[in-house]
Amino acid sequence: MVDVTSRIDSVRRNAVAILVAGCFFMENLDGTIVITAAPKIARDLGVASAAVAVTVTAFLLTVAVLIPASGWLTDRFGLRRVFSVAIAVFTLASLLCALSTTLPMLVGMRVLQGIGGALMVPVGRLAVLRVTPRSGIIRAIAILVWPGLIAPVIAPFLGGILTTYASWHWIFLINVPLGVVAFVVSLRVVQNVELPAANSLDVVGLVSVVTGLGALVWGSSLVTKDGIDVPALLVAVVVGVVATAFAVRHLLRTAAPLLDLRVFRFESFRTANVGGSVYRATISAVPFLLPLLFQDAFGWSAVNAGAAVLTLFLGNVGIKPATTWMLRTFGFRAVLVASNAIGIACMVAMGFLTTAVPVLLIVVLLIVSGAARSTGFTAYSTITFADIDDDDMTAANTLNATLQQVATGFGVAIGGMMLAAGFALGPGLVPYRIAFLAIAAVTVFPLVEALLLSRHTGRQLTEA
Repeated sequence: MVDVTSRIDSVRRNAVAILVAGCFFMENLDGTIVITAAPKIARDLGVASAAVAVTVTAFLLTVAVLIPASGWLTDRFGLRRVFSVAIAVFTLASLLCALSTTLPMLVGMRVLQGIGGALMVPVGRLAVLRVTPRSGIIRAIAILVWPGLIAPVIAPFLGGILTTYASWHWIFLINVPLGVVAFVVSLRVVQNVELPAANSLDVVGLVSVVTGLGALVWGSSLVTKDGIDVPALLVAVVVGVVATAFAVRHLLRTAAPLLDLRVFRFESFRTANVGGSVYRATISAVPFLLPLLFQDAFGWSAVNAGAAVLTLFLGNVGIKPATTWMLRTFGFRAVLVASNAIGIACMVAMGFLTTAVPVLLIVVLLIVSGAARSTGFTAYSTITFADIDDDDMTAANTLNATLQQVATGFGVAIGGMMLAAGFALGPGLVPYRIAFLAIAAVTVFPLVEALLLSRHTGRQLTEA
C-alpha cells in the first residue's frame, strides 16, 4: 500500500512539473515570437514595422515588474487558485491578441498576457518545489528548465513558418487549445499546499520595485541598431537606478518585504542569482544575435536562419539525459566552470563566422553551444534551492523568478547594445563580431565566480 501511494505521489509530481514546463514554454515563446511576424502585423494594422516592437517590450516589461507580487498573491489567495487563474488570463489574452485590430489594442492585450505570464510560471514552479522531496529536485528542475532553453531557439523558426504559410494571428491562437488543456489539468493535479499566512502587502516595496525594474527594462529597449533615443535613455537609467537603490534599501530594512533579499545569505542561492543572472543574460543574447547575423549579414532567408538556430536545440536535447549524471559525478562547481568556459569559447567562435565557413561547421558549433547552454542552465537552476528550507521557499522562488526574467530581458538588451556599438564602428560583419566578443567577455564574470565556488556546494542534492 505504501508503494502504491508513493507511486501515485511520484506520478502527480511529474504531472505538475510537466504542466508547469508547458506553461513556461508558452510564456517564453510569446516573449519574442512577435519579432518575426512584425512586418505582417504592421501591414495589417497600418503601422510601421518598428512600431510593433512595443508589443514585445510591453509583454516583457509587464512580466518583469509583476513577478515580485506573485509570492504575496500566492500566500494570500492560495497556490492552485492563483496558478489556475493565471493560466486562464494568459489564454484569454492570447485569443484577444489574435483578435486585435489596432496597435493600441494589441499592446493592451499583450499587457494582459504579461499579467498572466508573470504569475503563471513562478507560482507553477513553487507548486513543483512544494511537493518535491530534496532527492527529486534535480529531476524536477531538469524538466522545468527545458522550455526556457527551447522557446527562444525555436521562436524565429516557428514564427517564420506561421507567418509565411498561415497568418500572424496563429502565433497567438496556438496558445488557446494549449491553455484550455493546461487550465483543466491544473485543477486536477495541482494541490492546495498549505502556505504561511500572508503578511500585509509591502506597497512601498511594490511601487519602488515596479518603478525601478520598469524603467531599466524600458530603457534597455531604447537601444537598437537603428539608433539610440539618448534623452529618454538617460531618464530611464536615472529613474531606474534611483528607484532600484531605494527599493534595495527598503527591502533590507522592512520586516515583511515584497522581495526578501536576506536569502542571499545562502552561497548556493547567491551563486545562482548573481553570476547565474549574468550567465543567463549573455547566453540569452545568443539566440537573439544569430538570426540577425544569418539574415542581415549572410543574406539567408528568415526560414533558413530560423532552421540554423534550431540546431542549438539539438545540443540542448542531446546533453539533457547526461546533466543529472554530470552533476552527481563531478559536482556543481566543475559543471558550472565547464559550462561557462565552453560557452565563452563558442561565443568567440561565433564572432568570427563568415559566409566562407561551411554550414556543417556552423551546425557543429551551434550544437556544442546548445549543449553547454543546457548544462549551465540546469546547474544554475538546480543549485538555486540547494540550501533553501520550506520557510524561505516562497521568498527565494519569487526573488529568483524576478531576477531570471530581468536577466533574460537584459540579455536581449545587451546583445542589442553591443550590436548598436558595433554598427557605429564598422559595416558588414564587424558589428556582430563586436557583439559576440563583448558578451563572451561579460561571461568571464560567472566563470570566475564558479571557480571560487566551494567544492561541497550543492552536495546535499547530488548525494540525496
